[in-house]
Amino acid sequence: MHRLAPEVKILATLLFTVVVVATPREELWAFGGYAVLLAAVAGAAGVPMKWLARRASIELPFVLLAVALPFAGHGERVGWLGMSLSVDGLYGAWNIVAKGTLGVVASLLLAASTTMRDLIVGLDRLRCPAVFTQIATFMLRYLDILADDARRMRIARLSRGYDPRFLWQVKAFAVSVGSLFLRAYERGERVYLAMVSRGYDGRLPRPEAGGATAAQWAQSAVLPAAAAAIAMTAVLR
Repeated sequence: MHRLAPEVKILATLLFTVVVVATPREELWAFGGYAVLLAAVAGAAGVPMKWLARRASIELPFVLLAVALPFAGHGERVGWLGMSLSVDGLYGAWNIVAKGTLGVVASLLLAASTTMRDLIVGLDRLRCPAVFTQIATFMLRYLDILADDARRMRIARLSRGYDPRFLWQVKAFAVSVGSLFLRAYERGERVYLAMVSRGYDGRLPRPEAGGATAAQWAQSAVLPAAAAAIAMTAVLR
């Protein structure tokens, strides 16, 4: 997993997610099959389940939204523990939780086995728009610098005895954000002019070697192919 070229992992993750989203929500067993596939990938990549579970908590707001659907849905209703629940709402909640969780876990497995730099290289090899990959490259390169600028500005504010903590003191925070934006904009202008003076023609240099081999494409196709087989079985049975 870690040695595969980034473009094959990105495409495999995308195709797997498309198959999961296209699966009818009533085919409950199919989602169990997808979960088994992801567990196998996690085992092959050596990614701990605890690590995945902790970071998958990012979807909790959507899960909380899904909890309300059985109560707010219309149509046929069923009783459970003295509560009247909508059948369509139950399926809707299951649809959000199951597909959202599988998509988040698949993305986490991609992030766990691929560095940020390799992700950008993979997107570039997949002919992702150059503007997008260049913005992502500069964001990755200068994010630490901007965070350091923000930290210094906060220290300067604290050293002057001003530490806004309440809503009516939000002006100081807004001024800091505006100042940070101006610094980032000016730095971007200087970097762009320096790049143009060195022959920049609208595209960053690309690595010449290191593309995916046929064997790597075949290995990466196992996950989406297995997911497609489960989806076809669910639809045709």
